[in-house]
Amino acid sequence: MRRGVKASSASSKMQEIIVRVQSPSGTTRISVNSNQTIPKLLQKVEEELCVGHGTWKLYQNRDRSGELKPGSRKTLHSTNIRHGDMLYLVPSSSGLDMTDSAGAQNILNNDVEEEEVDIFLSKQDGRITRERDEQLCHHGPKGKCVHCTSLEPYNEEYLQKSEIKHMSFHAHLKKLMGGVDKGKFVALENMSVKIRPGCTEHPPWPGGICTKCQPSAVTLNRQKYRHVDNIMFENHTIVDRFLDYWRKTGNQRMGFLYGKYEHHKDVPLGIRATVAAIYEPPQVGTANSLELLEDRNADIVDDIARKLGLRKVGWIFTDLVADDSGKGTVKNFRNADSVFLSAEECIMAGEFQNQHPNCTKLSPDGTFGSKFVTVVASGDESHQIHFEGYQVSNQCMALVRDDCLVPTKDAPELGYIKESTPEQYVPDVFYKEKDSYGNLVTLLARPLPVEYLLVQVTTGFPVDPLSTFNIRVTKPFPIENRADIGDIQDFGQLTAYMQQFPGYRLLETMSDLHFLTYLATMDMLPLKEHMGPLLEGVREQNAETVEHWSKTDQWATVEQLIAAHAPSPPVGTGPSAAGPSFPTGGAAGGVWTCQHCTFINQAHNASCEICNLPRN
Repeated sequence: MRRGVKASSASSKMQEIIVRVQSPSGTTRISVNSNQTIPKLLQKVEEELCVGHGTWKLYQNRDRSGELKPGSRKTLHSTNIRHGDMLYLVPSSSGLDMTDSAGAQNILNNDVEEEEVDIFLSKQDGRITRERDEQLCHHGPKGKCVHCTSLEPYNEEYLQKSEIKHMSFHAHLKKLMGGVDKGKFVALENMSVKIRPGCTEHPPWPGGICTKCQPSAVTLNRQKYRHVDNIMFENHTIVDRFLDYWRKTGNQRMGFLYGKYEHHKDVPLGIRATVAAIYEPPQVGTANSLELLEDRNADIVDDIARKLGLRKVGWIFTDLVADDSGKGTVKNFRNADSVFLSAEECIMAGEFQNQHPNCTKLSPDGTFGSKFVTVVASGDESHQIHFEGYQVSNQCMALVRDDCLVPTKDAPELGYIKESTPEQYVPDVFYKEKDSYGNLVTLLARPLPVEYLLVQVTTGFPVDPLSTFNIRVTKPFPIENRADIGDIQDFGQLTAYMQQFPGYRLLETMSDLHFLTYLATMDMLPLKEHMGPLLEGVREQNAETVEHWSKTDQWATVEQLIAAHAPSPPVGTGPSAAGPSFPTGGAAGGVWTCQHCTFINQAHNASCEICNLPRN
């Protein structure tokens, strides 16, 4: 009987077992013998998964402990590998990095250059610290319990209590990488509703379609996270100058927001879009419509902003109608009973967001979503001008990118998913809502309430105003593309603007995006090729750098042109008048430069207009 027992035991060691191997391509089941050696197992894994020799490693544990090495002489049984065990294959090639800072194995696209704020937030744990509760915590000052331990940045109870409607994008990433599997092989994939190209099984659409190339049906969900958590205008002057156009004409206006993305501390791992300036492109506005025109200076403005450390972070438009001109109130159009953003505006926002994608290493495409924001200036419930910020969801971006979403004719709150045509295949798009009985039903998105596509972003102003650009100017330089209301950018305006700065303070003079844009694009002498040192000085607020740039030949030419375009002296003050006459001095006739404060004065002035010292 003992021999029979031994034979039975030996046969159990020789039994076939199945082990599971998890790799970036999924989980594969491999049938092996329990008495096989580790090198034999590795050889079979290489054959089954078609992976190159020496480009991967196999581990017994998820945390990369228990490596199964090719030189080992142990068997699967002696290594304690049993039927149904999971092994972990980790590529070791240099093309893709499979490890994040927390040790989770995530496919990273290292060719992508992420923004500074994303790099900073990816290194933070984002946990929400809580103080010791005197009533609920019964431990010492150095202890922790469930009532005072820190929370994850995506904790729903904390977000609801803090009235945060959407978690931040980086909190969303932490949630994906949390849990039991630590976000193993997380990849952010962009939705596509187009036919996959390259299918050779049939003629191209409409000649045929198959499951390999047919896009899947889409069910729209309300996005639970947002890429930007707050929009902050540095000061009220920025928006007041923007609203002046509507105040003077009654016509609507739009502009692009230039600023930077920063850490927003009021939301766990949040991002804030800080707006420093508004650039107004060529457009035609009426009381109830806007039409954007081609902007030949768009790339120049983007380049100037980039050299100033800024970028295009969003767009703003007005939807204002005066209610009581005596009280300065406006009508309230946008609310829960009507619409927050119309379908046409959602499509426009989606178009802009597709033009400015968010770069991330966690996406195979290198981009996922967008940080580009939309701001609406409209009347609130108290009939005052109010600013509301929005983004459209990633699903909306895909529908707009693939030309599937169109507005309806009579209902601004409804969009419509196009139907398939011989020129374009459009998959079915659904959304869910509760019926009159409280049941959740699935409906075809023809039509589609655009509220499913919106993500609200809080908007406001800081308690203490900030100013990247100079706002303490009595008469600021005119804003571009406002010739229809008499705001013209020319040398006369340039001269008048510069004469407001006593002592010829160039740094203050140049700290204006509209003025810098005019210098770069003026027809008479564009300076865009020579403004690098100037923009560097403005970015760093270094007066010495700006002063050094002002000694270049290009700026000397501009000074001569300014002098040539200076206003002529009034009648009765020239050389034929009874008063004394003075030589013109300076680089051109008609003006003289004070040697004390360098202010450019008219030729008839016996003393400087600024410092009142006599003419030298």
